[in-house]
Parts: sequence; C-alpha cells; structure tokens
Amino acid sequence: QVHLVESGGGLVQAGRSLRLSCAASGSIRSINAMGWYRQAPGKQRELVAAITSGGSTNYADSVKGRFTISRDNAKNTVYLQMNSLKSEDTAVYYCNADVRTTAWVLLSTWGQGTQVTVSS
Repeated sequence: QVHLVESGGGLVQAGRSLRLSCAASGSIRSINAMGWYRQAPGKQRELVAAITSGGSTNYADSVKGRFTISRDNAKNTVYLQMNSLKSEDTAVYYCNADVRTTAWVLLSTWGQGTQVTVSS
C-alpha cells in the first residue's frame, strides 16, 4: 500500500503565502510524476502543477508566476509554494503521485486533501 499525506493548508489573507507539503509512504519502489490538483465548491478538480522525477514542471495558467512546485526525491515529498494568493485560489488541494510499488505495480495515488481558504 501507498499513502500520501498532505499538510500546510489553512486560512490566509489575499496576497499572502502558504506552502503545502505531501509525503508519500509505503511500499514504494519509485515515484514518477507528482502533482497538485484543486477542487473548489461546485467545480471540477483541476491540475494546478506537476513535476516529473527529473524535475520538469508544468503549471495551470492561473497560477503561473505565483506558485512553485518542487520535490525532494530522497524524502518522497512534493511541495507547493503559493505566493500572492487570491480568493479564487480557495479550494481543497489534493496531492497525486504515480507510484511504482515494490511489487512493480503502477498506482496513481491520491492524498486526502487539505483546505486552502483565501480571504479577501
């Protein structure tokens, strides 16, 4: 089994910053891409940012220049630094990882989500 645990969400004023973390644990052989998604009330879940095992990144247009995704492969952890937060960034943020398990099974694994609320 593989588990993802997110942390770092909370309530913040517009213009401020938050840093989300997501740590993977369990029967992990390797992790390919890792990413952050978000889902606002009444909306579909959307990709915010993703990073490959080699460090290549891509971002949603709405967060380019404000958010930065990074990862620590030794710790099986991915981060999302969110700066200049806006009220429209309010959502539940989910971590996702494509994990190759010790049994050589490829799993797309999700975390439980962490709430980010930006007050204007």
